[in-house]
Amino acid sequence: MRCPYCGSQDSQVKDSRPAEDGGTIRRRRVCPDCNGRFTTFERIQLRELQVLKKSGRKVPFDRDKLARSVEVALRKRSVDPDRVERLISGIVRRLEQSGEQEVRSEALGEMVMEALKGLDDVAYVRFASVYRDFREASDFQSLIGELGRGDGPAAIDEDETTPDEPSS
Repeated sequence: MRCPYCGSQDSQVKDSRPAEDGGTIRRRRVCPDCNGRFTTFERIQLRELQVLKKSGRKVPFDRDKLARSVEVALRKRSVDPDRVERLISGIVRRLEQSGEQEVRSEALGEMVMEALKGLDDVAYVRFASVYRDFREASDFQSLIGELGRGDGPAAIDEDETTPDEPSS
């Protein structure tokens, strides 16, 4: 593994252990040239997924790009990082379990929107505004109206109780 500090092609693994999600190996490494220490993560990849863009071009699926897109939508939102990781892992798992070698970028975008809608309404609107290329305020009003009517999957607040539940 190349050292991110000095660029040396040689590094030594000092510690390996499963990460919290159980699907990732966390490795602590040290560079023998500059003594720089860094961490890498190793994940299982079942197949080489390709994303079919609107232009017809195919690009390799990039989990990190998916994570960055979700993180941009969630910027300055107080959402537990574990929930974000579960959201991303869930989308990747759905893609892998589909058995398809290719996924349309539109289908991937819809998966992300559906997942964000259940996690954080503001992040959902942010992502949708970029993904659907909103041009005017009425686009936002329409999407927010969908949220108010509960169209699509409902956003669930895990701490919320229904009014007819007895309180303790």
